[in-house]
Formats: sequence, C-alpha cells, structure tokens
Amino acid sequence: MIARNTVLQRLAALVCATAALASTHAIAVYPDKPIRLVVPFAPGGGTDLVARTLAVGMGKDLGQQVIIDNKPGAGTIIGTDSVAKSLADGYSIVIATFAHAVNPSMIPKLPFDTSKAFTPISLIAKGPNVLVVRADSPFKSAKDVIAAAKAKPGKLTYASQGNGTSAHLAGEMFTNLTKVQMTHVPYRGAGPAITDLLGGQVDMIFGTAAAVATFVDSGKLRAIGVTSTSPSPALKGVVPIGQEVPGYQVESWYGLYAPAGTPADVIAKLSAAAKKAAGNPEFAKKIEQEGLSIVASDPAELDRYVKAEEVRWRKIVKENNIKAE
Repeated sequence: MIARNTVLQRLAALVCATAALASTHAIAVYPDKPIRLVVPFAPGGGTDLVARTLAVGMGKDLGQQVIIDNKPGAGTIIGTDSVAKSLADGYSIVIATFAHAVNPSMIPKLPFDTSKAFTPISLIAKGPNVLVVRADSPFKSAKDVIAAAKAKPGKLTYASQGNGTSAHLAGEMFTNLTKVQMTHVPYRGAGPAITDLLGGQVDMIFGTAAAVATFVDSGKLRAIGVTSTSPSPALKGVVPIGQEVPGYQVESWYGLYAPAGTPADVIAKLSAAAKKAAGNPEFAKKIEQEGLSIVASDPAELDRYVKAEEVRWRKIVKENNIKAE
C-alpha cells in the first residue's frame, strides 16, 4: 500500500503541474478576446482615423478584433485615465498624442502620474500640424492672419480638438511669438472642430495633418501654413510658419500605451502587431499622404521621444505663460 504521505505528495505535484501548464497556456494564447483601443477624442478626427486604420492591421496580426472606444473630453484626460485605471492585461490600450506629453506641465493635478501609469508600446507616426482656413476665407498666408489679428485683437478665433492638444498649443505659441491676440475655442475632438470651421463658427485651426488633409484635398479648406521650419513633402507649396515666425515649430505624434505593469511578453506582441500594421503599404500610403512620417518604433523609442517632448514643452509652456483654459 502506498503511504498516505506519498499519495499527498503526488497529488500536490499534479496540482502544481496543472497550474503551471494552465498559466503557460494562458500566456501563450494572448490575446484570446477583443482588445479595446481607447481614442481620447470624438469620432471623425485625425487621431480617430489613425487609430481605426491601425486597428484593422493589428487585429489581423493578433487574430482578435481591436475595437475602437472613443472617450473624448478634458484634453484627452478622460480617455487616457480610463486606460491608466484598467487591468494591466493587454486588453485595454490607448492611442496617445501630443497632449500626453504636454498635460503634465499644464495641468498640475492630473488623475494619474503620466511617468508611472503607462507602459510604452510603439511610436507610430509624427509630423507637423497645418494651419487651415475655409476655402472662402480672405487669409492666404500666416502673415495675413497676423495682420488681421493685430488690426482687431481678440476677434479672430482658432479651434482645437481640446485643451493641451497640438492644435491648442500651436495656436498659443503662434499668438505668443507674434504678439497678437486670438480666441481659442476647444472642442471634444478634431471632427466637431472642423465641422464648425466649415460652418463658419470659427476662423481657423492649426489641425493635425491627418485631420485636415481630406478637406484640403477636396478644396473645402485651404492650407496656409505648416507648423515647421521646413516644407512638408506632402504639402507642396504650403509655406512653413517657422520661416515667417522665427522659433515657431510644433509637431504632432501618435503612440500606443498600455497600463503600467502589463507583462513584457504581451507588450512585445502588441508592439510587433503595431509595427507590422504601420508598415502595411495601405496604412503607410494613407498616413504619408497626410503629411505624417511612419516611425513604427519599439517601446523604448516611444519612451525616449515622449520624455524629450515633455522637457521641451515644459520649458515652452513656462516661458510663454501658456495655461490650460
């Protein structure tokens, strides 16, 4: 007869082996359900476009649907916070933008610590913003806007996809460096902002290239400047604002983050899927036509880039006394 202790020892070993096998299987099959990709803006804007296009490619590579969850508001804070507080299991990720690097210097009491609440996945793309007006606008250049703003301080309005976003800060830097007064009108995404621009409720937007390109191509909006010091290959003939306003430069970017503590092997799968999706010729063609350069980096590159942007913008926000409205 087998001793009782021996039976118990064998049973314990079997339980441990089964648990280990189950754990290994759980990791190996990630993902085994749809992944939520939070877009912290309303549908219809540039970030939404990039996210939806990227999600299709990632879903194919991962074998699970990547579902877009639009959570606009508070300059991206509402949507971003929802991911910061999600389980670190790889099933909730966020597409971060310019605001992710700027909010810490503009908003003293964020509901999360940006430097500790997230794990980087991949820097997808970056590029300049575009100053656009309606096709029937009298403004043909940034110089025209400056002249009009000086003639009637505070009368001109510029829209943005929310406080702390690239369109907001591009406008703030423009007014600070040119010493003019214009009124900022924030929206819950680029889609609503552009709708009101087309409808005549606002005068202009320093929009992301992804958000405004379709309207520029269709002739509904006119591009009168890019927020860079050199011309954009995708926006031929559009004068860089930095050539007319010394020191002016603003760059938009798109990157993916998961909650802090997400397992390294899960991050590796997400990063590989994001890089593959961004490298797809159809995605690249659509994005590059809109003035963006594909980066498709590893997690470390996104981390380095955003930390550098945080330092740069903290200095600019302080020197120009830029505040969240």
